Amino acid sequence: MYSVLSCIVGQHNVWLVGLASLVCLAGVGVTLSLLHRAATTGGLQRYGWNFLTGVAAGAAIWCTHFIAMLAYNPGVPVTFMPVLTVVSLLVAVTGAGLGFAFATSGLTSAAPMIGGSAVGLAVAAMHYTGMLAYRIDGIVAWDETYLLTSIALSIIFAGAATRSALRADTMTGHLSAAALFVVAIVSLHFTGMTALQITPLNGAVEVADDPSTAMALAVAGMALVIIGAGISSYLIDDRARYDSYQRLQHMALHDPLTGLPNRTSFTNYLEFELDRAEGAKRKVAVLEIDLDRFKEVNDLRGHQAGDEVLKVIADRMSNLLREGEMVARVGGDEFTAVKTFIDPVTLVEFLERLQKVIFEPIEISDFEVSIGASIGVAIYPDDARDRENLLSNADLAMYRAKASATEDICFYESSMDERVRARRVLASDLRDAVKKNELSLHYQVQTSISTGEVIGYEALLRWHHPVRGAVPPVEFIPIAEETGLILELGEWVLKTACAAAAKWSQPLKIAINLSPVQFIHSDLPKLVEDALKESGLDAKRLELELTESTIVENKERTLAILQKIKELGVSIALDDFGTGYSSLETLRSFPFDKIKLDRCFMQDIEVSPQSKAIIRAVLALGKSLSIPILAEGIETNCQFMILKDEGCDAAQGYYIGRPGPSISIETEQEDLLTA
Repeated sequence: MYSVLSCIVGQHNVWLVGLASLVCLAGVGVTLSLLHRAATTGGLQRYGWNFLTGVAAGAAIWCTHFIAMLAYNPGVPVTFMPVLTVVSLLVAVTGAGLGFAFATSGLTSAAPMIGGSAVGLAVAAMHYTGMLAYRIDGIVAWDETYLLTSIALSIIFAGAATRSALRADTMTGHLSAAALFVVAIVSLHFTGMTALQITPLNGAVEVADDPSTAMALAVAGMALVIIGAGISSYLIDDRARYDSYQRLQHMALHDPLTGLPNRTSFTNYLEFELDRAEGAKRKVAVLEIDLDRFKEVNDLRGHQAGDEVLKVIADRMSNLLREGEMVARVGGDEFTAVKTFIDPVTLVEFLERLQKVIFEPIEISDFEVSIGASIGVAIYPDDARDRENLLSNADLAMYRAKASATEDICFYESSMDERVRARRVLASDLRDAVKKNELSLHYQVQTSISTGEVIGYEALLRWHHPVRGAVPPVEFIPIAEETGLILELGEWVLKTACAAAAKWSQPLKIAINLSPVQFIHSDLPKLVEDALKESGLDAKRLELELTESTIVENKERTLAILQKIKELGVSIALDDFGTGYSSLETLRSFPFDKIKLDRCFMQDIEVSPQSKAIIRAVLALGKSLSIPILAEGIETNCQFMILKDEGCDAAQGYYIGRPGPSISIETEQEDLLTA
């Protein structure tokens, strides 16, 4: 150890040693940073970073060695062989690159230590290759003990440094790794130089004009250029990664179509505003906004036009925002807004601004449309004390606005909760109704008006609740459709009715209503086919009824499904005729087997010439299309006789027969046979 210190102090230019140390420290810092980046990437990027690591490490090690060699004063003239000097540089770069590549390969848990040791061996190979390029006017001898010790120190410390660098996750760990790497380089060089023993030849003299300092500065300058290139590449990559992160973060927090904040961003913002409002005198209003006529634009003009509408409205809303206001798109044609306020007047003013830009006509291509919206408002802390309930209450208010014919904006009222809670309880009970055998089918007779003959029955679903008693279909069917339970109920009705009809003594038709939801969410033709096969019912005896609104929802899909059902031999009836938006277009689109005239036309047929004229026109239409007409809601003999005089084909209603269970049907059929 004393010999090594004596070599450093007595035989080296201290200033150049300091310069070599500066280059070494800078090079090691850059090398370990690049090594860490190589370890955290994969694929071709890892190869690239390993290459840069090897170049930075090799250049730093070689330059440190070369400057330290120039700092060494052997007392005799010195020259360097160019070829071996360059070869020593290549050895340093190649060896360091390969060693670090193995260290980051993950092939084995010992890879960092093995790869680092290989780098240490490369450092030693570079040093002694450089020493071969060292030409001195004297006799050179080596102390093998110091020589082998220098190589061992380089391998051990470089291995430990690499292992520490790849495992470090704190600043202390990184500094420790850098210190070990510096020790590996320094201990190799100065222990190796201690091993060097020079005996000057007779007559050899030291050169007076020594260019060592100038050469050392030039080498140091080149080393710093290479190290700077490594730093630059690291910083450029960091910037690219930061920019990429910013883009990904923007994508994660914003809607890609409109550029507005998305649901995640909205949730974070609302939580922040609620926290700020806690304990303060300010309030936070949440607005649920649902566009009213957006679906019409999509259906009539296509999705591209719909997207343009969304972008225009989003742009308008974002431009009107002021401090304490925020608008987000949370899905489809749904938007949500937040308004922080103290004076309620400012909330009303915000609503007016929103309403104005949403209801203002939008010009797209060759058409103009006024979209409109239903807006629900809930206020913290008046209507709710937490985010979930606040959003839920705003949603309830929005649905009330949507259902209102006169109000576009509705504020939450506590009575809404009671109605919603009651519906949720009913929905929960309805889920168990099938399992608990609370559902049943009643059947209402359909007769020929001209002959009085029974032509079939319509199956009607009934629910007897264990506590509430009979629950009207008008109350539980909408709930079943909203919750998706209608799929399970519809399948049960279809299979139960087909099985019951198959056992009737007479081959009468059974009519079953279909929900629009069944056309959207289920393979209806397969379900019908399975019900017929399981029950053994002749397909000609099954008649499925659907309303015009079902077809309007998705015309092409619905008509395609109806065509498949019709191919099974099943009849298709158009229910509630005359109440839809495009009855004649519906009849043109599909060959229905029957038209059911809605009961609303029967209510004042006895006193209203207009109602009688409408019925006469519908009957004439049916005859011209060869489609039989069945009138619903017949409750008096007078109504029945008017329909008979007008030539209506069939009728159904309380006057003819009230709905009843299966056993009543068998009794009716027996009575008819004996009459």
